[in-house]
Amino acid sequence: MPDPDAKLPGGYLMLPAVLVRLLLPLAMLVSLFFLLRGHNAPGGGFVGGLVLATAIILQYLVGGTVWVESRLRIHPMVWIALGLLSAVSAGAGAWLYGYPFLTSLAWHGALPLLGELHLSSVLLFDLGVYMLVVGATVLMLVVIAHQSLRRHHRRAGIGGGT
Repeated sequence: MPDPDAKLPGGYLMLPAVLVRLLLPLAMLVSLFFLLRGHNAPGGGFVGGLVLATAIILQYLVGGTVWVESRLRIHPMVWIALGLLSAVSAGAGAWLYGYPFLTSLAWHGALPLLGELHLSSVLLFDLGVYMLVVGATVLMLVVIAHQSLRRHHRRAGIGGGT
């Protein structure tokens, strides 16, 4: 079984592991770019969430389940809950102003050093979708990865299990 404390996996997966770990921050930036441009152009929370989820899937492929989960900072259930809360609050926020559910609200203002700023409730909704997609995808990935670990343990005769 791979060592979770090792910096890199040994053998033939060392080069892909280095490349995928170098690409992870870039994938995060691209993911945030899609999230932030989504309420004005195609893209948004769903596409941005898929880009980040794909980067995490690549980490699982080259690093292995044990290594990735010893370093994973995304807790899927928390991301799903926060995503739902964000999306529902974006939709329900319109009720405070007497508009129908999911009506877009906008705020225009000027901030010192930043200049003109346009904020919309669509961004809050997109953020909710983004967090839901990442959380749900990582949760499915964790479940699938743990199934492969259980099968490995059964073949090796470790633990009773069903």
